[in-house]
Amino acid sequence: QVQLVESGGGLVQAGDSLRLSCAGSGRTFNVYAMGWFRQGPGKERQFVSVINWSGGTTYYADSVKGRFTISRDNAKNTVYLEMNSLKPEDTAVYYCAAKRTLGVVTGPLLYDYWGQGTQVTVSP
Repeated sequence: QVQLVESGGGLVQAGDSLRLSCAGSGRTFNVYAMGWFRQGPGKERQFVSVINWSGGTTYYADSVKGRFTISRDNAKNTVYLEMNSLKPEDTAVYYCAAKRTLGVVTGPLLYDYWGQGTQVTVSP
């Protein structure tokens, strides 16, 4: 069992930056790929980024490529999402998720555990 808790969301202006954190419980955190997803009002949950167990492989949605950076610190059981040059269309609830795999996956239905989400609001 893995419990995930996101933090770091907030209200910012377009062009600003935020760093989201996702703290995981359990001693086996480093066997999980960690993903970030987001869900805007009236929209389906959307893949944002994923990082493999070691941090050696990352993957991004086209909409955030070049602006967002995912990273992880397995010693702290934490994964991060650094978000730069934020746009109003980035407004959403951001969720982290864990998938026990050596690779990376992007489909939300494939993930085993989810956090409760953190709100990110970007004003024009």
